[in-house]
Amino acid sequence: MYQLGFLLYVYLFRFVAIFHKKARKMVVGHKNSWRILRDGIDQSKPWLWFHAASLGEFEQGRPIMERIRKEHPEYSILLTFFSPSGYEVRKNYTGADLICYLPFDGIRLLR
Repeated sequence: MYQLGFLLYVYLFRFVAIFHKKARKMVVGHKNSWRILRDGIDQSKPWLWFHAASLGEFEQGRPIMERIRKEHPEYSILLTFFSPSGYEVRKNYTGADLICYLPFDGIRLLR
C-alpha cells in the first residue's frame, strides 16, 4: 500500500512541477540525487549524514556540523535537503563534502 501511495505522490508532484517553478527545481534535484550520492561518496572514509528539510533546520544544525568538522576532520559530511528553499541557498556550503537533495525512496529506485 505504501508503494502505491508513494508512486501516486511522485507522479502527482511531477505533474504539478510542470506549472510550478519551485516544484520543478525539486523534481530535477531529487532525480539527480542517487547519481550524486553514488559518484560522490568515497566508501573508504567514514561519513556523517545531516539532513535538513528546510533552510531553518540547516541553520540550527550548522554549528554542530562546524564543530564536528573542527574536532573530527577524519569524518566526511553529507548534507541533504528536502526542499529547494534550503538547497538553493546552501548548495555551495563549504562545511560539507557532499550536498544534494534527499533522494526519494522506493524499491524501484534502488535497482
